[in-house]
Amino acid sequence: WYTTAKTSSSAMEAAKLTNPSDKLCGISITWMDLWVTVSNRWGDSRPLLQGLSGYAEPGSVMAILGPSGSGKTLLLDALARRLGSNLKQSGKILVNGRRQSFSYCTSAYVTQDDILMATLTVREAILYAAQLQLPDTMSIHEKTERAEATIKEMGLQNSVNTRIGGWRARGLSGGEARRVSIAIEIIRHPQVLFLDEPTSNLDSAAAYHVMNRLHHLARDGRTVIASIHQPSGDVFELFTHLCILSRGQEVYFGPTSGAAQFFALNGFPCPTMRNPCEHYLTTINSDFERDIEEGDPKGRTQAEHAIKSLVNAYKSSEEARIVATRINQLANRKCQLLDSSYFSGTTSFSTQVHFLTRRSFKNMYRDLGYYWLRFGINVTLCLCVGTIFYKVGTSFNSIQARAAMLFFLFGFLTFMSIGGFPAFVEEFRVFERERLNGHYEVYSFIIANTLSSIPFLILISAFPGAIAYFLTDLHRGIGHFVYFTLALFACMLLVESLMMAVACVVPDFLLGIIVGAGIQGIFLLTGGFVRLPNDLPKPLWRYPVSFISFSYYANQAFYKNEFRGLIFDNSVTGAPPLSGDYILQNNFQVTSYSKWLDLAVLLTLALLYRLFFFAIITTKEKVGPVIRHFLSRHHNSEPSEKRSGSTSDSVAAQLKQLLVKVKTVIAHAKAES
Repeated sequence: WYTTAKTSSSAMEAAKLTNPSDKLCGISITWMDLWVTVSNRWGDSRPLLQGLSGYAEPGSVMAILGPSGSGKTLLLDALARRLGSNLKQSGKILVNGRRQSFSYCTSAYVTQDDILMATLTVREAILYAAQLQLPDTMSIHEKTERAEATIKEMGLQNSVNTRIGGWRARGLSGGEARRVSIAIEIIRHPQVLFLDEPTSNLDSAAAYHVMNRLHHLARDGRTVIASIHQPSGDVFELFTHLCILSRGQEVYFGPTSGAAQFFALNGFPCPTMRNPCEHYLTTINSDFERDIEEGDPKGRTQAEHAIKSLVNAYKSSEEARIVATRINQLANRKCQLLDSSYFSGTTSFSTQVHFLTRRSFKNMYRDLGYYWLRFGINVTLCLCVGTIFYKVGTSFNSIQARAAMLFFLFGFLTFMSIGGFPAFVEEFRVFERERLNGHYEVYSFIIANTLSSIPFLILISAFPGAIAYFLTDLHRGIGHFVYFTLALFACMLLVESLMMAVACVVPDFLLGIIVGAGIQGIFLLTGGFVRLPNDLPKPLWRYPVSFISFSYYANQAFYKNEFRGLIFDNSVTGAPPLSGDYILQNNFQVTSYSKWLDLAVLLTLALLYRLFFFAIITTKEKVGPVIRHFLSRHHNSEPSEKRSGSTSDSVAAQLKQLLVKVKTVIAHAKAES
């Protein structure tokens, strides 16, 4: 392959028009005049992809080549329908000849970043992927065999019992983590597989074996599209089609065997005994043109000239005509509508919840930062509280002491729940990746996360709470202690549910901690201890903030459980003692309804926050494509000249309009004077 290909254009056309993949049952993708633009805050747009056209069909492995910043990942995201909301797309993307999106279980996307659960071993990660993705019609034994076979195909036998690791703990190497990411997505053999730089962090041997496995998947009638940075010679031979980009423009699209001839005919022949891919990328790479300019005054001109001449040559070439013919053939061949049940079965709700719960529980158990660190801090804090308020008694001064102790205890313990936010964000990122690839449903994840966290929440609330409760000698009686523990558990469950909702809105763990702490701070201020409920300003803080504040209902619950039934000394010597009900009504302005209603409200709020999490995720999934479709239709109505217009022209036009308005205002002012 190191020699220049000598396939004629007529032979290439015949090969394309009689492609054997036409007989395969799978998914074909065609795109025509594809533009992607980004707009700044002034409304000026800049093209990122400019008028691309191409196709990918069953049985083919298409590689997207280009220098850094050429638009490889952007094209991959556009084809997979994963563009961000700040990007506008125009042109046609047809799947099986129709305008339709990929249904879950029909496609998979391997991102450039390896988003994996750090506490799992390689075998556990792939086994859980098999249990969640493969249909229930397969037995556990069959799924296990599929997982073990995938581990061998990815060359991970020597690290099956090694934890994946992450930024907090050392684990797999970058290349091994990359292979795990690919193994998780190919285990169900999807009909379309998108891979963003699958060979990054891999040595040449590992890269070849991984791409050879993908090549075998394509030969079984599947469509493989991958962005590649700089493949080795052996890997380059495995590609059936190339899409070469530079600055968002199409330099070449067609069979791999025809690229060398195209470059040679346009004045850029590949030297003998040189990797063609290196030659293509060197020819169209303008990233280091400043360095070239210092050594060769003509270097900058040559780089720009090469890109411009190749782009223009391709538009009028025989290769482009053949590609257009094949695109029309695939676009006019109306195949079946995509339906996930047509291609493979799905796992049942019970299966998803079962294995997600097991995986989440194992992750929480192994991750020290999730619950164990909080458990140690809570125990230490409750020992401090218990010794400071040791046997607080029933004197008049103990009234305020009990209230302060209860407020500080539940306030601090719930505030510490923010400490597990970074660990949940990592799990949430895994959920986002798996959800986009259709591994399971949103409600399955929510239920599994709740079930797996309940034992740990009981542990970090009951044990530390018991230390503080009995050292302080709060209201005696097993019923009061059980209620105290349940209320503390409900508060922690509620705050974790709140942080789940924060995570789906602010996925960055640092910003999420700040937002979550701010919300909890507001709720604690309006809870009824810092400022009594009736003394809060009514327009905002009393109604509605205090009524949606969990701290308000938590205070009510703890105060009612503690003070009802107790008798306290009066501050006036010889005066009758004070009952707990009197103190609740006059000192703390506590309502008269049952404490169990307060507990029910806390649990209801926890449920509402998790439903809010579910609503946000499902809204993003359903509304996001609608917004992108609307922006795409609006963008398609604009002429191409406007899309490709320069930002400087638009800014100049706006400045000119502003000057006209200023002159008009000055003229009116002079006329009035």
